[in-house]
Amino acid sequence: MKRIIVIDKELCQPKKCNYACSYACPKNRSGEKCIIIKKEEGIYPKIDENKCIGCGLCVKRCDFNALKVINLPEALKENPIFQYGPNSFRLFRLPIPFKGVTGILGENGTGKTTSLKLLSGEIKPNLGKELAEKKEILEAYRGTELQNYLKDLLEGKIKTVYKEQQVDKILNVFSSLDEMEIKEEFIRKFNIENRKLSEMSGGELQKVCIAYTLSKEADIYFLDEPTSFLDIKERLNVAKIIREFSEKEGKSVIVVEHDLAVLDYLADRIHIIYGEPGAYGIVSKPYSTKQGINSFLNGYLKEENVRIGEPIKFAESEDIREWKEVLIRFSNIKKSFENFCLEISQGEIFKNEVLGVFGANSLGKTTFAKILAGLLDFEGYIEKNIKISYKPQYIASIQAEITVEELFSSLKDSIKDLKKDEQSKEIETIFEIILSKLDIRKIFHKKISNLSGGELQRVAIASCLVRDADLYLLDEPSAYLDVKQRMSLIKLIKFLNKTFIIIDHDLTFLSCVSNRCMLFRGEPKKKGHAKIFPLYAGINEFLKEVNITFRRDEETRRLRANKPDSVKDREQKSSGIYFER
Repeated sequence: MKRIIVIDKELCQPKKCNYACSYACPKNRSGEKCIIIKKEEGIYPKIDENKCIGCGLCVKRCDFNALKVINLPEALKENPIFQYGPNSFRLFRLPIPFKGVTGILGENGTGKTTSLKLLSGEIKPNLGKELAEKKEILEAYRGTELQNYLKDLLEGKIKTVYKEQQVDKILNVFSSLDEMEIKEEFIRKFNIENRKLSEMSGGELQKVCIAYTLSKEADIYFLDEPTSFLDIKERLNVAKIIREFSEKEGKSVIVVEHDLAVLDYLADRIHIIYGEPGAYGIVSKPYSTKQGINSFLNGYLKEENVRIGEPIKFAESEDIREWKEVLIRFSNIKKSFENFCLEISQGEIFKNEVLGVFGANSLGKTTFAKILAGLLDFEGYIEKNIKISYKPQYIASIQAEITVEELFSSLKDSIKDLKKDEQSKEIETIFEIILSKLDIRKIFHKKISNLSGGELQRVAIASCLVRDADLYLLDEPSAYLDVKQRMSLIKLIKFLNKTFIIIDHDLTFLSCVSNRCMLFRGEPKKKGHAKIFPLYAGINEFLKEVNITFRRDEETRRLRANKPDSVKDREQKSSGIYFER
């Protein structure tokens, strides 16, 4: 295969462009049928990948960014294991199940979820065709470790269970825990309260979904992003439970995860999926957890001699800095609800600082954000005369039947109306930087209601950042973003050099982006208390309370959670260093 051509049917609008791509194609102009238009077969064009010369003129002519023509650096000598139809995404190879926990790491849109669905039997391999027979599939994988697994899967001899990425889908099936037949062992380990599912938070639903999955009797368990919405302590607890389950029961578990510290703690080995998001993905051979994560961050698979991207560097944030201008000053703050009380110690937020906010769930972090944003009344006072731009934790509220382009055009117009004419150029520049860094233009012509979780998150962040404000308040911005997208967001925040308050649960993300931190402690759902700390002192204090130590990887400087009671774990605890700088 020399090249891959993908038509994004969500973006393709032939009624508006009148098949402009076909008129731009040199092959078509010379009389050959490279881009085929048959209106009676449907509204979308078809492109013959064997006839395409890879000139890219059709891509340039497409006003809706619907086309991708990817000339592969080295022709793939194999067919894909699966393709979603002509001129659509395809996946090459599959992860190899084994007794233990296998992690899958890669960018969004490269086929991580597709690989889980193939291995779980939810979709069937088609070898890039409309349909492939069982004999063809097994012949294609003859002599490989996957041959026996695929044979047993296709013959129904392997029982699988699959936890989806979107945990709220469980509400369409069940309304209460009593209907789900979850083992008491997991109810206890995950500390799940017996109440209506519709009343549960995203983190609580996540634990219910994992507990339900592990309660099923199966040969192999698939968990798609099992730590979304969970706080740092719960993430590592969930990872520990999954590991113990795999070891005790001798089961195979395959996990897709973006939190590198959690993935490092959880997995026995790693498969990397690389390629062009939305076009194709290639599954690497298995690596040890440390080697796999480091290879992904370095952007190079040495054993396979493949460059998979630019290196990702973990720049450590400033812990000590001379702050001069106070932006917000507040007294002791108290907010009481019927069954919950939040108290915040007096403090100051400085201009151009990034304040990272973390702690266990249900201690009042989002309540604090709403107080600052002026959405809740409270006891005490806040000295501020500023404009705040707020991205909430749950972003379904921005769903709309308009395109991404229409959303940002209206935002730009409303901001320009409030500014002087000479500031218009500055606004255009800032808009372009934010849209570029968050890769928004690629989805400009998609309807907001059709966006994936990661796309919707990026749109929500961008719509917050483009507004004219003195303080930007981001509640869980890393949710649904892959590792590269999280690093891009860090770079963007540092570049903008504005004042930020960021609530998040990814310790790697927070330690890279923050200057100081606000630590929330207390008893979840009953009482919470918060105080501002120097960054590393606050993180160290939190990890000491949850009895977990982190060290730095020597090669990449990423955070690695120490295995409990390991030599390194004991050394750091004895010296009081729970977070290695």
